[in-house]
Amino acid sequence: MTRLERFIEKLPAEVDACLVTGELNIRYLSGVNYTDGFLLISREGSKLYADSRYIEVAKRDADKGFEVILLEKGRGAHIKDALKEGSVIGFEDNIMTCAEKDALEKALPEFKYWVNCGGIAEELRNIKDEYEKECVVKAQRMAESALDNVLGRIGKDLLTETDVALELEYLMRKQGADGIAFETIAVSGAASSMPHGVPQNRPLEKGFLTMDFGAKFNGYCSDMTRTVCLGKPTEEMKKVYNTVLEAQCAAIDFIKAGEKCADADKVARDIIYNAGYKGCFGHSLGHGVGLYIHERISVSPKSSGILTPGNIVTVEPGIYLEGQYGVRIEDMLYITENGKENLTKAPKELIVI
Repeated sequence: MTRLERFIEKLPAEVDACLVTGELNIRYLSGVNYTDGFLLISREGSKLYADSRYIEVAKRDADKGFEVILLEKGRGAHIKDALKEGSVIGFEDNIMTCAEKDALEKALPEFKYWVNCGGIAEELRNIKDEYEKECVVKAQRMAESALDNVLGRIGKDLLTETDVALELEYLMRKQGADGIAFETIAVSGAASSMPHGVPQNRPLEKGFLTMDFGAKFNGYCSDMTRTVCLGKPTEEMKKVYNTVLEAQCAAIDFIKAGEKCADADKVARDIIYNAGYKGCFGHSLGHGVGLYIHERISVSPKSSGILTPGNIVTVEPGIYLEGQYGVRIEDMLYITENGKENLTKAPKELIVI
């Protein structure tokens, strides 16, 4: 069954056609990567609308289930041409703005019923097929290769946080990455206590250096974090690092299909809190990864999710001591029928530079 067929299968029975406007969902369902247009999906036939800038690539790349149409009029006019008066239209309520919906309702008074269909594509995207998994793996190998190169140059020709961040990004792109999966984090010394600190054009500070980064390949993201130490660590720093590593390894051992996301988070959080660092691990254990760096599944204390074969999730516990330093270690796991596969191959023992 194709992605389009699975999407149609999940549409509410009363919906005659669903308007898909989310850029990543358009790419996922149609196979076309473009930034301006929309899909109109129905059981009778689905249409992909693209303007003159993208029509050639749409004709080339669109899934065979779509009729490709040149976008020459407003969105409302094209919908009116495609559907019968009184049709029930679904839309992505989690993506479309109120202003956009108001404008469409005004342009299409003969279509009086709009049904919330947001989240259907995101739910499908949570389950990765083999092609999607391989794209994530290729992106991850690019990231790991970049890290290997950078580690040998820190303190030599890479002297600032900005140097480290930019070199990681450059090396990933040089290997063929589409781009970076998110804004690269490379923060040192006291700044490492900020989980999402921003690299600064300042000399690397002694202590921990946390690098959180990822590549994109064919649109699919990778995500990893490694923390190294610049200079000799204190005994307390070693304890913090080893506690995070223990928590991560325990969570990885626990995770498998059928387990609750909240329970996986608890495994890591209990180890960190019981080691004397309660309140120093503020974010969730992990998140889904795919076309978007934070896919819908969340591995967090409040999550109601169940780990399912095909999920790709991060496992990234951390300890952050405000104004002192922080440590985070992050891998990506692919959930299988019989357990999981760790997609991250970079070493995790404490590296001292």
